Amino acid sequence: MKLYRLVGPGGDDRLQLHEEPKPRVGPKDLLVRIGAVSLNYRDLMVLENRYAHGALPDGLIPCSDGAGKVVATGDQVDRAAVGDRVAGLFMPRWLGGAFEERFRYDALGGDRDGVLAEYAVFDQEAVVHIPDHLSFAEAATLPCAALTAWHALFGPRPVLPGEDVLLKGTGGVSLFALAFAKMAGARCILTTTHAEKRDRARDLGADEVIVLSETDDWPKALRDATAGRGVDHIVEVVGGETLSQSIHAARNGGQIHYIGAQSKGSIDPVDLRRKNIELRGVYVGSRAQFMAMNRAIGYAGYRPVVDTVFPFPDALKAYQYLRLQKHIGKVVIAMDSP
Repeated sequence: MKLYRLVGPGGDDRLQLHEEPKPRVGPKDLLVRIGAVSLNYRDLMVLENRYAHGALPDGLIPCSDGAGKVVATGDQVDRAAVGDRVAGLFMPRWLGGAFEERFRYDALGGDRDGVLAEYAVFDQEAVVHIPDHLSFAEAATLPCAALTAWHALFGPRPVLPGEDVLLKGTGGVSLFALAFAKMAGARCILTTTHAEKRDRARDLGADEVIVLSETDDWPKALRDATAGRGVDHIVEVVGGETLSQSIHAARNGGQIHYIGAQSKGSIDPVDLRRKNIELRGVYVGSRAQFMAMNRAIGYAGYRPVVDTVFPFPDALKAYQYLRLQKHIGKVVIAMDSP
């Protein structure tokens, strides 16, 4: 089978195509023929050897998010069958309940091999069945970006009908959060640095779009859009200085869901306390949350926003395109049909 490994100290030439035997399944394993892989910003950081969790294994198979078809099973498997369409878990041991620190140390495409390969082996507990109406390219976008957005909005204090939700930009997490918030009956405001993305954001469901270059004070523009109240939920995917601005944009008692590999920066905790704001970190989600999200996607008939699909031999071009940050939605690498 063909697969990619990251070899060497850094740079795009680390991504090297290899030919190796298909992996074998253990008694409780599934062999999955990968149909598509979706890129996250984390994957770009791993490629560039600047991942926050430190040194990664040389020869790592990259990428966490893939979907495909089960083609073989171990003799003790009882959760899936040959022919089933599945996606793997970003953190294979987080099945339910609260996050535990130990889960992060075998996240796919980081501390352990990922899915940028024609075939991958999963423990039967580390997959979910994907919605029937989705292609592999669409389903491959779910394990990280979609699940993170779901976890943010349907955590301890879930978004409610009639509430205001702020999304930042048109990347994967923001657009999934936009879709999920609209499913819940919320009003959505989206900020973007690109005026040319305004109409597309509206087409995707944004009720209001604030172009950052058109205002000197976007938190004020946002409060004006909410009759001075501020928003109930902010899906914060930027961080740095914008986190302080988000605090000013949130309503008294609002929630800021802090996500991803953001810019660094300081905040004044007095502002959080004064406005009774809950700042919570969100790190992907569990299998139980993934299954709940897939049920909602299936009921709604929602289709993830896929910007561009690159063929497997052009995987490096997909990374390079992601680096440009011109995409709306997800960047996907698709294998040939089995």
